[in-house]
Amino acid sequence: MFLSQLKLTTALILAGTASFASEDIADQYPQSALYAKPVEFIPHVFSATGATAPPTYENSGHNNNLNFIVTGEGVVVINGGGAYILAKALHDEIKAVTDEPVVLVFNENGQGHAMLGNSYWVEQGVPIVAHVDAAHEFEERGYNILDAMQRVNREKAEGTFLQGPTETFDEEYIVTLGDFKIEARYVGPTHTVGDIIIWLPNQSLLIAGDAAFHERMLPLFPETSTLDWLETWDTAIEPLNATYVIPGHGHPTNMDQVRRYTKGYLEHLRGEIGTLLDDGGSLAEAYYVDQSPYLNLDTYDELATKNAGRVFEEMEFE
Repeated sequence: MFLSQLKLTTALILAGTASFASEDIADQYPQSALYAKPVEFIPHVFSATGATAPPTYENSGHNNNLNFIVTGEGVVVINGGGAYILAKALHDEIKAVTDEPVVLVFNENGQGHAMLGNSYWVEQGVPIVAHVDAAHEFEERGYNILDAMQRVNREKAEGTFLQGPTETFDEEYIVTLGDFKIEARYVGPTHTVGDIIIWLPNQSLLIAGDAAFHERMLPLFPETSTLDWLETWDTAIEPLNATYVIPGHGHPTNMDQVRRYTKGYLEHLRGEIGTLLDDGGSLAEAYYVDQSPYLNLDTYDELATKNAGRVFEEMEFE
């Protein structure tokens, strides 16, 4: 039933290209702590697109996508949010849309922008679900994550405390509410530890979390394996053949776009570094490999050289 809306959705995507989230665009929703007002992407599925920029005081740390599904039998939230204030602001938006209570929260990984808002949701008595590795990561690094957010958000950090998920899973966590079969899946290594995707097969919608990026350059961490990420993409993400995609960062879109800016970028960078290694090049030279096809992405200046260095260090020992 949702496939009939593809032309409309595509038109909306194209119409929105002039108002992308960007590090150069001021807060788009100044009456709220959220960077942008949640938009209904497909019927009953809403996404509040975060700034495609690092967390700042001005964006209150809302630089990832916060999503919710109004199922008819309760609201499911995807991502706890980067602070108590953001989770509460998202809840205020949910209440403006529906009288249904929030019945479940998923954390897409163990990063601060996924879990710090758990401090709000646990006060509401809502179960919070994450992958077991994400829960462990947050437990290990939580104090540093909280401290970093407090330094950025200052008084906006009030109320935020460390709260991990209340439930964890290893491979999948499936719940059916109304017309929505909601499948939380661990599909393999991607961006960071314990990343999960949310797959809605009845709607052909992939809420990809940080397995997929759009409009901003993806960051590579010391623990990121680009080789494993590409394998996960080919074996577990691409076969879904999703019609609609909500990435972890950037506006809701489609597979062509996230493929270009996630898989395409990883393949391009690995190709450039591979050529450099074949020519006997050094780490110092790696920082200058050609990434110009992705110059249009937000956070390019902050991340491109770091990413190149990390891929060099990874591929040097493959």
